[in-house]
Amino acid sequence: MTVRPLVAVLDYGSGNVHSAVKALIAAGADARLTADRGLVRDADGLVVPGVGAFAAVMDQLRAIRGDELIDRRLAGGRSVLGICVGMQVLFGQGIERGVDTEGLGEWPGAVTALDAPVLPHMGWNTVRAGAGSRLFAGVEDERFYFVHSNAAQQWSLQTQQPFAEPVLTWCDYGSPFLAAVENGPLCATQFHPEKSGAAGIRLLSNWLEGLGGANLSPRVQ
Repeated sequence: MTVRPLVAVLDYGSGNVHSAVKALIAAGADARLTADRGLVRDADGLVVPGVGAFAAVMDQLRAIRGDELIDRRLAGGRSVLGICVGMQVLFGQGIERGVDTEGLGEWPGAVTALDAPVLPHMGWNTVRAGAGSRLFAGVEDERFYFVHSNAAQQWSLQTQQPFAEPVLTWCDYGSPFLAAVENGPLCATQFHPEKSGAAGIRLLSNWLEGLGGANLSPRVQ
């Protein structure tokens, strides 16, 4: 009998995240929406969803000490997946409508407004999957669903041996921005896999398959 990996979807007051739970279940997980610290700590994987403004999401995360939970998991090499604003807050800062907010700082750099004539970037778009991507295995040429006006548009993390270079996936809307990052146990997508149909389910399944291997790899510093 196949054991379904236990995935905690962090419940910190973000918008409707039940679709993420349903998509993870469809991808093969035992997924639970929870703020239980023990479950978040011990689950095979943690998903950090995010809808809305960068500053509001950071306030909600800190209110339940979610920043500590995320950092402790990563310090122990345990898998975390950020989605949409859940990806953005992993960076050092977010600048939104003139408001500069400190992020979780797992990666250096700022999340800023896209340079595009029409915002938000809403709808389906293709991506340029990074070489050797595990997340995009089998869906490199598929389209994914985006809803956002801000993104990380540069990557500045410096890596040193023996750590592997993170796998970066880019998308174009007005200008290039990061659509996904795979960095040891820490992965994130700017798009919504739970709203991306069969391709999104396959991507989540790929993440689930990599949980064991990712948990053995330290985060790149």
